[in-house]
Amino acid sequence: LTVFSFPTTHWRKIRTTNGLERLNREIRRRTRVATLFPNKESCLRLVTSIVEEIHEEWMAGRKYLSIPDTDENAELPIYRKEVA
Repeated sequence: LTVFSFPTTHWRKIRTTNGLERLNREIRRRTRVATLFPNKESCLRLVTSIVEEIHEEWMAGRKYLSIPDTDENAELPIYRKEVA
């Protein structure tokens, strides 16, 4: 599993799909208000705007994982600086 590539201190936070479940719940909640979409594009626009809004809040909010730039992390394959 990919989760084991990260430092052990992060395992508990990234082993679940709570973030994805929360995103799906928010999309479901916001699309129920509209109830009827004239076409697929209008539904896609709404879902895209919801995802963008959540992303902006996530980027501006508290840090969920703090990954310091140390030599210890450089040894892990996921932290390689030469990744193309």
